[in-house]
Formats: sequence, C-alpha cells, structure tokens
Amino acid sequence: MIRQAEERDIRAIAETYTALLTWEKEHGGQSNWVLDVYPTRAVPEEKVPRGEMFVLEENGEICASMVLNQEQLPEYAQIPWKNAAEPGEVLVIHTLCVPPEKAGRGFGTRMIAFALSHARELGCRVIRIDTYAHNERAKALYLKNGFHLAGYADSLFMGVIPEKLAFLEKNVNG
Repeated sequence: MIRQAEERDIRAIAETYTALLTWEKEHGGQSNWVLDVYPTRAVPEEKVPRGEMFVLEENGEICASMVLNQEQLPEYAQIPWKNAAEPGEVLVIHTLCVPPEKAGRGFGTRMIAFALSHARELGCRVIRIDTYAHNERAKALYLKNGFHLAGYADSLFMGVIPEKLAFLEKNVNG
C-alpha cells in the first residue's frame, strides 16, 4: 500500500536512507547522496507535516519512500523541457528511496505509478525529477517508466558540492 507518511514513519524512513547509504559506502554506489549529510531524518521531519512524504508499506515495513511537491530547483529553468508547463502544472519527485534489501521487487516502479496518479489528481500535466547524472540505475528506472531525458545541468549539492544532474520528465496523460 502506498500512502501519505505519518509522524510514526519518520524513524523508519530515516533508517531506509541509512541502510542505502551504508550499503553504497560498502559496495559502491551511483547516487550522490552522502551518509549523515543527505538524506537524513531531517527530510521526513520536514516533509511529513507538510503532507509531501509518501511511503510504500508492506507487512508493516517501509519498503520505499519519496517526496512529492511542486518545488523545482533553480536549475530546472535551464532545461529545454519537451512539455511546457506552468509551475502549478508540474509535480516533482524528490528523494525516491528503496533500501537495498528491498531492491529488485518493483517498489520503485510502483512509487512512480503512484506519483503519476497523484499528479493527475492534482491537475498536473507533467511530472519531473532530477537525479545525479552518473546514477545509471535511477535513470534506467525512470526511462523504463516512460520518462524521457530532457537535459543536464551543473548544480551545487547541498550548496557546496559541485555535481551534474540529469533532468527527466513525463507527460502524465501519455
């Protein structure tokens, strides 16, 4: 079941971040996330009260989480989007996380399907996401789910770490 996260989920969501980032530290990873820097417990602590955090729960366990809102980084303005849309017509996926022990079970695809449905409910025309340019697994997930790569832009991760981001989008109606 995918649902809006509640206060009681904050600890479990933060633990999925730690599990993923610990695994990446030990096995190598493709994300630009940094253990104890981003994402941390501060993400669900901020987003849950706003109603922007969603979780996929099975058998009482958090198997995936993401933030859905209309906040676009300033870099979004640099991208030659295929689907022109006003800011209020765009839903953005942030911090989609599936912990390593839950990977390969289709949870990421289910979260994306939910985000598309949620975007339609909100009257959005387009859904967008950015990811680290070298995160091939994330890009493959989005491309497999009908997104197209709109472009790349340089950014400062957490305002201090230079990085290149890939920007993807999908028209929610097709």
